Amino acid sequence: MKIGIMGGTFDPIHTGHLIVAEEVRSRLGLDRVLFIPAGDPWMKAARKISATHHRVEMVRLAIASNPFFELSMIEIEHPGWTYTVDTLEQLSKDLTGDTSLFLMIGWDGLSSMPKWKAPYRISKMATLVTFPRPGFSGPDMAELDAAMPGIAERMVQLDGPYIGISSTDIRARVSQGKSVRYLVPEQVELYIAENKLYKND
Repeated sequence: MKIGIMGGTFDPIHTGHLIVAEEVRSRLGLDRVLFIPAGDPWMKAARKISATHHRVEMVRLAIASNPFFELSMIEIEHPGWTYTVDTLEQLSKDLTGDTSLFLMIGWDGLSSMPKWKAPYRISKMATLVTFPRPGFSGPDMAELDAAMPGIAERMVQLDGPYIGISSTDIRARVSQGKSVRYLVPEQVELYIAENKLYKND
């Protein structure tokens, strides 16, 4: 079984996340894609993150119509800071049979990966599926290989989709009273409005 992993704070989840996940699923023939909202991500420690139940509900609403997408609470239920390597280790234990993991990561996240906890172990447990992000150059394979020896053999580099949507921009637009229609799924747009999220960002 081939399982894709789309992780993030999802504050909020947006159409870019969904488009990338579906493109990777289709291209690589994945059996399903796990959307994993971060619990207490160490890399976001400097920024206030929306309450867990809001982020989880937005993911649930966003992926409901796709039978290949599934919400995973593995990091939400993890006490303390969450690290990708720990999540992959737990998934490897929980998923039975012949299962291969495919971790989706944009060029922005890939550039910081050598600073993550035990990056060399990440590349041993999952194939990295990378995709372009506006404003970021392609991966520096020499730097990545130094932190994760043999990473080139465990990486699938996609040339698209090229999507310039970010959660940071969406939060800013909401706080400024601007429309986020089509940047997030309609159900997520309604949820943000009903719960008055990001108004004070």
